[in-house]
Amino acid sequence: MERRKFFRNAGLLGLGSVLFSPLEAFSQENSKQKNNHKKPKNIIFMVSDGMSIGTLNMTDLYLQRTTGTGTKWINLYRDNKVSRGMMDMASASSLVTDSAAASSSWGGGNRVANGTLNVGENGELYKTIWKKFKEVGKKAGCVTTVPITHATPAGFLVQSKSRYDQEGIAEKYLVEKYDVLMGGGKEYFEASSREDAKDLFTSFEKAGFEVVKTRKELLSSHSKKPFLGVFHAGGLPYTLDRNNDEKIAEQIPTLAEMTTIAIEKMKTNKEGFVLQIEGGKVDWAAHSNCVGGLINEQIAFDQALKVAIDFAAKDGETLVVITTDHGNSNPGLLYGKEADKQFDTIQKFTHTNEWILNEINSDFNISQVIDKIKEANGFEISKEDAYHILGYYNGLEKSDTGLYNYKKLPFKLLSEIQKKHTNVGWIGDNHSADFVELAMFGPGNEKQPPFIKNTDLHKLLLEVCEMPL
Repeated sequence: MERRKFFRNAGLLGLGSVLFSPLEAFSQENSKQKNNHKKPKNIIFMVSDGMSIGTLNMTDLYLQRTTGTGTKWINLYRDNKVSRGMMDMASASSLVTDSAAASSSWGGGNRVANGTLNVGENGELYKTIWKKFKEVGKKAGCVTTVPITHATPAGFLVQSKSRYDQEGIAEKYLVEKYDVLMGGGKEYFEASSREDAKDLFTSFEKAGFEVVKTRKELLSSHSKKPFLGVFHAGGLPYTLDRNNDEKIAEQIPTLAEMTTIAIEKMKTNKEGFVLQIEGGKVDWAAHSNCVGGLINEQIAFDQALKVAIDFAAKDGETLVVITTDHGNSNPGLLYGKEADKQFDTIQKFTHTNEWILNEINSDFNISQVIDKIKEANGFEISKEDAYHILGYYNGLEKSDTGLYNYKKLPFKLLSEIQKKHTNVGWIGDNHSADFVELAMFGPGNEKQPPFIKNTDLHKLLLEVCEMPL
């Protein structure tokens, strides 16, 4: 009898394990313990653009070996402080999405073709989620390390037939009057660089915005006006280069600093706020197969994530969404007898591959190429490798092409040379069709399923805030 009772109870326990996954069980318990408010007042949506799982993994390893702490993101997993799942990020036109279609799937709630922003196949215009929240009284904004007119912020803010119409996107921002906009992209606002010669900075000021262009102006801003901060012509300089150049550090704010100011400017709003934070240059570093740039951009994102989580933990009414829009180049630390030692070589890097390859020119000789790479990476390459790099500048070899390599610099070759010293490899130099990490902290996180389609995240955020779909 006791034996039959044991197996009957064991069967019920097994059935329970099917009906209630460990993630669901934790999410429910986490909700009971942490989330006194079922309905979040605020949303902070964190996007590490182009982050493959290898990027997150290597950054955590890097910080463990340099600071002993690991990343904030992984520590949230270690400490069971978030719900966690995976997300299918396919676009309407491809299993491999671009950032425009990815952001639009969250922003407009519909899958669209790569290259478009919240515009359907037949010209349908999908209202963006930040506009929906703004219409009910919440403040809304976006912060990024690439142009503020770039695909990821734009996908939460506007509709456009082409993500590349960044001049037009800047004008749409003026019409919509979002509350906080920060990043790079001066070229899309300044009269001297716009094709139509419009001075959008002046137009924003006339529309009631405070406009700032330097880190000093940002940190000293206490205005309650709508806010536009644009700090560089294109994307902001890479964090690794910024960390080793005092002039850049004085002029350009960090993502954590921008995040802090953005929250400060919106947190007192009675109806709450919604804020997207993008580590956009994680993606750019992956496109250029730059491991030093990649890890340091992910660290910068992680520091901004800490700002968001610290605020949300204290506030108690803020849902923090943590994710990426797609993988990129799938980097990883590879097996080898000296893998640990070689991975630690990255700690000596002082500049990105973009900096190195822009410093080299056709007047360089072999020794100068070797010296320049040693200055930036701390190791000496062979004369043969230096010769191959120099060949690109003398027209002897064909270089890489692509959206983020308009100068056709030999990024791939340099990364292959660095691999001999770092043991970090790449599968390519473009986006991948990975299912991506998705985590949530704060009220509403108990509603996150273990697996979700990208467009359903749009619906989930509206649902947890008790907004109409």
